[in-house]
Parts: sequence; structure tokens; C-alpha cells
Amino acid sequence: MSQDLLLLLEPGFADPKYPGERFICPDGAPIEGLLASDPSKTAALEIRRLPFARPREAAIAALDADHQGLPVLVLGDEHPVPDDAQTLGNKRFVTDTRRILDLLAERHGFPKVH
Repeated sequence: MSQDLLLLLEPGFADPKYPGERFICPDGAPIEGLLASDPSKTAALEIRRLPFARPREAAIAALDADHQGLPVLVLGDEHPVPDDAQTLGNKRFVTDTRRILDLLAERHGFPKVH
């Protein structure tokens, strides 16, 4: 059985277009907040925080070179796969932040978004 894999941009990343500045991903920030709300629940999924620069090797390994946008939740086989998940070969994944938050609640017991 495989766990869900959550790929996020590492917080505080640098963008060469803006020397000396650090950034967070606006789509990943709510997910990071949810993860921080109950760290004990993170053990049930694999979480990788990736650098901003492409190519993002972990994203390519998980999906492919055309799917390096983050955040992404690659669905494992420990839970039923929702009908609205995207498909790439035999892999199922979700890229919408709100849907990722919902699935973290449904599949891993995190608090739901109100």
C-alpha cells in the first residue's frame, strides 16, 4: 500500500527574479497552516517540500515533467480515490488547494475548513 504524497513549495523560497527577497506559496500557505494545526496527523502521509527552481525532480518522479506545479496531493491506495481526482496513467492526484484541504480532512482526520 502506498501513502498519499503531498508536494509543497518550501516556505521562505527565493526567486532569482527578486534578489534578496523570500516568499511563500499563496496556495500552499493554507495547507501548511492545516498541517501545523495537528502535527500528529502528518505521519499518515508523505510530505515533501520542494525548492522553487525547476526542474522539480520529486514532482517529475511523482507525476511527470509537465506536472510540476505545486501544491499537489498524489493519492495513495490506502483510501478510496475520489471521483474528481485527475488521472495521469495509473496515478491519481489533486491540485486545487481547497480540495486538498478537504481531502486531508476526509482521508487523514485534519480539521475541516468551515
